[in-house]
Amino acid sequence: MTRDVIALTPKMPDVWALMASLYAGGSDLDMSAAADGAVVQLHGPGGRPLVSVESPVLVQVPGEAERLLGQTVRAPFWWTEARASTAVPEAERLAGVVCGRLNALLGGSTWPPGAASTEVVDVSAVPSAGSGQPAVDVVTEHAAVVLVDRPVVALTSWLAEIMRTAVASRRSLQIVTPPGVRLTTAARTTLARVPHRWVVRDPECGYYDGLSGAVLRWRDGAFSPAFAEDGTAAVAAAFTRPAHVSEKGAKEKGAKEKGAAGGPGDEPLGRQLIVALRTVHRADERLLLGGALEAAWQELTGAAPAGWGTAEPVNLPWSRRQLTDLARERAPEPSQLVVVGAPERPAMATVRGTRTTKGVEEDAVLTLGYAADEEPPLDRIEALADTLVREHGLRTMLTSLRVARADLTTAPRLEGPPLPVAFTLGPDDVHTIGPDRARRPPVEVRAVPLGPAARPALHYPLGDGADTEAWGRLQQLTAHLKGDHSRPSTPAQHG
Repeated sequence: MTRDVIALTPKMPDVWALMASLYAGGSDLDMSAAADGAVVQLHGPGGRPLVSVESPVLVQVPGEAERLLGQTVRAPFWWTEARASTAVPEAERLAGVVCGRLNALLGGSTWPPGAASTEVVDVSAVPSAGSGQPAVDVVTEHAAVVLVDRPVVALTSWLAEIMRTAVASRRSLQIVTPPGVRLTTAARTTLARVPHRWVVRDPECGYYDGLSGAVLRWRDGAFSPAFAEDGTAAVAAAFTRPAHVSEKGAKEKGAKEKGAAGGPGDEPLGRQLIVALRTVHRADERLLLGGALEAAWQELTGAAPAGWGTAEPVNLPWSRRQLTDLARERAPEPSQLVVVGAPERPAMATVRGTRTTKGVEEDAVLTLGYAADEEPPLDRIEALADTLVREHGLRTMLTSLRVARADLTTAPRLEGPPLPVAFTLGPDDVHTIGPDRARRPPVEVRAVPLGPAARPALHYPLGDGADTEAWGRLQQLTAHLKGDHSRPSTPAQHG
């Protein structure tokens, strides 16, 4: 049974509803606030932490409950998350009662189905030893370890808060999950950053890294790679096994599939189109952020983004004005945002806005998912680049394509790298490098001028998304463009 329980209610959990649900353990419970009041913690006798309850979030973006939980809930709705300590058996039932009482008062449903209850949980016999918070399972000198068992791990507000706390204390965040769990694009992007790690339990090797496949061992207070005698990291067999075997287990599939050839054709994988772009704007009162991302979304999907937020579930309807207001409030600190599209077309972007001496820089990575029988709109990339150059201060744009899940989630298995499709260099960098040099790369790539003729950008087609030699062309191109000049600005992430 999962220890995360979520109440999805059509009505706002007001103070009285929350109080009625929080006293599900009777008079032996104590309450305290954490994270500037955004989290209420329930403590048993002696102060032992049992359950943390996040502040309710009004989700106004369609499709978020289905994307993250597999449940269909009509927006708008309220998302209230309770997380139980794994150290106390009664805590899981207590989290279920907290959410069950909210449902009894306000209607709606609970995830996971069947977890809700309204009975009082006896916490009088809970041992008093222990301290800390239910959200973190193990804290050592080097790592904060969190156990997660839900179908999709998202970049929720509590996960983002734990990460900030871990970084501030010079620790890595290590999330431990069963093998059937997947990551959203936002969570994957976050956990791919050093020194964080996605740790997957495996019956064969014990534990392995869900993004690299390296077999892991608990050593000196953290999970780290298990090196062979020759100094190389061992790779888990589950990581390289075909997807249908990895998720369901070789025993379920039977002996007849043991000799089957592995590869992307073993499951209906689709493709992901990745557009990593950087723009720079002059900082003034009229500036509205998000314009380049909105233009890319419109060009590639035919619609604007559906919603944005600082975490998942993404809760706010798309608004460049509100996005900009938040960035101004947080300046000079950078803003990290998550943007999603309508459920009909899987699309998600991570955005980082930074105030620099050059102005306001936006780094956005937009990922779109396509089923195996769909063609990604590669023919629109050049037109998109031209629009971004003329209207949105484009500095660089790298477009790539990879074989992966169309729903944009990542399973703990080997994925092929994204293959470059095109690279666009903005007019400022073309001018710095020198137009003649930038137009004549030492590879078979024809530079296409975009934007104003007097100060053009250059667009370099590199491949069709299936040509593995495109990486070599991109490397030669970027080496040529660097030359003896200062390095051109590059996208923050290429997917």
